[in-house]
Amino acid sequence: MSDGGPAVANHGEDGELRQSPSTTDTASDSSTAVGSSLILHSQAQPSGFLARFRYSLYAAGIALLFTPLTYLWSGQAPIDPTNYVERTRRVLKTTPLIDGHNDLPWQLRIELQNRIYDGRVDLTKRLLGHTDLVRMREGMVGGQFWSVYVDCDVNQKHFEDPSWVVRDTLEQIDVTKRFISEHPNHLQYCDTSACARAAFQAGRISSMIGIEGGHQVGSSIASIRQIYQLGARYITLTHNCDNAFGTSASTVAGGGVDGGLFKFGYEAVKDMNRLGMMIDLSHVSHQTMRDVVSVARAPVIFSHSGAYGVEKHLRHVPDDVLRSVKKNGGIVMAVFVNRFLNMKHPEEATIHDAVDHILYIADVCGWECVGIGSDFSGTPNVPIGLEDVSKFPDLVQLLMERGATDEQVKLLVGENILRVWGNIEQRAKEIQASGELPVEAEWERREWHKGLRGSPWMLRGSRVGNNQLKLID
Repeated sequence: MSDGGPAVANHGEDGELRQSPSTTDTASDSSTAVGSSLILHSQAQPSGFLARFRYSLYAAGIALLFTPLTYLWSGQAPIDPTNYVERTRRVLKTTPLIDGHNDLPWQLRIELQNRIYDGRVDLTKRLLGHTDLVRMREGMVGGQFWSVYVDCDVNQKHFEDPSWVVRDTLEQIDVTKRFISEHPNHLQYCDTSACARAAFQAGRISSMIGIEGGHQVGSSIASIRQIYQLGARYITLTHNCDNAFGTSASTVAGGGVDGGLFKFGYEAVKDMNRLGMMIDLSHVSHQTMRDVVSVARAPVIFSHSGAYGVEKHLRHVPDDVLRSVKKNGGIVMAVFVNRFLNMKHPEEATIHDAVDHILYIADVCGWECVGIGSDFSGTPNVPIGLEDVSKFPDLVQLLMERGATDEQVKLLVGENILRVWGNIEQRAKEIQASGELPVEAEWERREWHKGLRGSPWMLRGSRVGNNQLKLID
């Protein structure tokens, strides 16, 4: 879910609710004792030009002879570089296109109340909206981070009654997993980058889970660990409201102070790095972005954001942060929301605007740190030419038309996020191997329940101050 408005419990300005195997060559032992070597001398040795270059000429001739067979064996015949349709098809057949953000699970909750077995919806048929399995296949989608999103509003301000939002988050994780399991011919649940690659090789769409707001864990680092155990692999640090971890972009858009990352947020970042949970900085304020990147011990991600240098929306990433993300080894996955692409005339936003953001991010941050994060099914308004998940190839074709090479496109569509995710996994293993323990810090304003007067206290000091408590048998 994306939004550019202030942190209130309604729809935002965009109409959305608030809310590498290596090959080892084994060399044979060719050493032979000099005394037992048999040395053959030819009777006539060619000399001159042919003597010096005959092997090169032989090799060139063989190469010319077998070049057509090489294309035949690989199935990759030469094509016109301006044949963008065929170039796109070849890239997406060999590299998984992984979208960083799709809110279909939110629709399953809102429209179906998480009931997916009663026949009201068949995702193998063409539906309304942006997403179904038919159009995902048409769009050659190779992987999808499904966003688990629950509204954040004024009731979350003090974080002391979070039961319903945590409950709804857990239920949405559950329905996402059940939805994936219902379509084994199309989808495969994954919680590692290696699984995402394997699923693509098997012809299935790898399906991962992201949590779109730190408020959804009830301002608890322990809850982050449990969410990780349930299979979520990224958490957007804030959504459209501040939480115990940091300041949101919506707060600043509404005239609030950009307080950046809060004290408890630093502790959360530390443990997320230890855990291997990807830290998603879409929706956070610019200062929160800077603060997180400055202390992160692993790459960060932006699951659905654009370039502030193209459009001055606070949901976008400014140039200094793009440069920091390059050093950090992270990724910015370009979003498709109209309001973010064209602030003055959102109804006029087109696929070309999305391409502008991708090329700008690639120019400032490098092709190694750009990806795709559509926000399909989470925003009512999408660009002309990017109406649904079937349109991804059109985006790739337009990028090629504007000069992107096949290798650059491979990085954009999937290789970057898989590399970043893999590096985050590896960094977590290193941190855990060092013996670092889970963070036990708690939000400083948390209220703790007291014990009962008759409790069997472990410590003598625990009785002090508790002798007036009610006795319950």
